[in-house]
Amino acid sequence: MTTSALAAHPTRLRRSLGLWSIVGLGLGYMTPMTVFDTFGYVSDESGGVVPLAYLFALVVMLFTAISYGRMTRVYPSAGSAYTYASETIHPNVGFLVGWTALLDYLLLPLVNALLVRQYFESFFPDVSGWVWVGGYVALITLLNLWSITSTSRVNAALLVFQVVLIGVFVILAWGALQQGAGNGTAFSIEPLYHANVQIATVISAATIVCFSFIGFDAITMYTEEAKDAHTVPKAIVLALLLGGLIFFTAGWFAQSLFPATEGFTEGTALPEIAFSVGGMLFQIFFVSAAIAAAAASSLASHASVSRMIYVMGRNGTGPISRRLSYVHPRFRTPAVAVVLVGIVSLGAAMADLDFVFSLINFGALIAFTVVNLAVIIHFAIRRREVTTVKQVVRNIVLPAIGVVLTIVLWLNVSGDAMTYGLLWLGIGVVALLVMTRLFRRRLRMSLEEDAVIAEGDEGADALLEEDRQRLAAGE
Repeated sequence: MTTSALAAHPTRLRRSLGLWSIVGLGLGYMTPMTVFDTFGYVSDESGGVVPLAYLFALVVMLFTAISYGRMTRVYPSAGSAYTYASETIHPNVGFLVGWTALLDYLLLPLVNALLVRQYFESFFPDVSGWVWVGGYVALITLLNLWSITSTSRVNAALLVFQVVLIGVFVILAWGALQQGAGNGTAFSIEPLYHANVQIATVISAATIVCFSFIGFDAITMYTEEAKDAHTVPKAIVLALLLGGLIFFTAGWFAQSLFPATEGFTEGTALPEIAFSVGGMLFQIFFVSAAIAAAAASSLASHASVSRMIYVMGRNGTGPISRRLSYVHPRFRTPAVAVVLVGIVSLGAAMADLDFVFSLINFGALIAFTVVNLAVIIHFAIRRREVTTVKQVVRNIVLPAIGVVLTIVLWLNVSGDAMTYGLLWLGIGVVALLVMTRLFRRRLRMSLEEDAVIAEGDEGADALLEEDRQRLAAGE
């Protein structure tokens, strides 16, 4: 590699993730065990049709997943919705989308640390929450600093453990239903539809469970670490469909076994569901799987949001941006961004779960809406690909349906989520005004990594060959 090529391209993220590693990170982010944590609340909210709420949310997310897949082919950047909005609409809009999405992505690692703190405090009530949060966040941060490969491997092991336990739950639930528990059969249509079902309550419940699907979009943030960036769109759809299948199946059997949720204590229903199905021993294993799920989600969410911060820093100017875009020369990870996410996660020692949950969905739903709009703007308006019926369907109809369905969910978020989300957005507007000097200065948008992938020039080929040699050497 020439000196000029090295000067033009500083230390970059390492391309080491295959298709199934990326799918696993997406599924780990989704946290399959969440279906049991929120079962009692979602069942009450939906009127006893938890699987229908998940099915509705899956359909909404599928339209958006297709849009994410298409945009990541056009702009293969770790910046995700931030990049797509910046390039197709305006850098200022992109900044606000990225800023709003940060509210969700930054808080999810904190939520997982908070859940782990609560799990351990239930066993060791006399130990300060700072002990559990400090140790747990330090471990997750160090794993993310080490390498994305180690993060992916640990995530895969934790993901397999929780999926196996969900499979055991389904088997135990099947046996209990055969003996007359709950609906008395796994084939009753009651978990999907009954006389008291109302579309308004189903949509409201779908707004809650769409939080579970946040993770398929985070896959786009691994684009610059994929061995082949063109596998990312496939990974997005695979993660979404596999996650939806797990949520639907687990929700179906839980709802069949517990058509009414009277008797569940307020908060997570997971320990009580586990004890009812398999007794104390299964409850211990199931709670262990829940902790593993939180850890897997922590790893994946910590990794993805640090990539988003890295790209936003790379596109900024000044000393803060330079530090945020720093990549460790040996580990090839965005070290400063990773540590920053760890510092934010320490707030789990003091945060209230209900308050944090009220903030989660706001920014993600805005990002979903904007990504669907970006498809219309890029393909239908800019490239004018609307000359055939197929192009009209792909470039206008499908993303427009995604916009409408996402807005329906967005309008049904809680009042607290709307209030605090708009407050966070307002802070972002102020920050934008300062950075642009009241819009007199244009934000810089750089897609250095994207050019390496898309252009295929001599310097890009040399950089990609360097990555291949590193992978072959096992670095």
